[in-house]
Amino acid sequence: MKRRSGIFVAVLMACGILSSCSFGGGDETHVRTKTTTTGQELQDLKTAYDKGIISQREYEQQRERLLNER
Repeated sequence: MKRRSGIFVAVLMACGILSSCSFGGGDETHVRTKTTTTGQELQDLKTAYDKGIISQREYEQQRERLLNER
């Protein structure tokens, strides 16, 4: 029984460390820096569509997203 609880504690600690939720972790700041213009992103999107990398539906969804971000 004692060994079993020790394993349980070790697993909980490992999960806490891996998820950054234990011991005061978890505070994160995300900064998004845009290095391309909307026009360039639209051109890249069109190129991906023309080459068959993305479907028409994906193209239209992403195009709308880009145009609505402005």
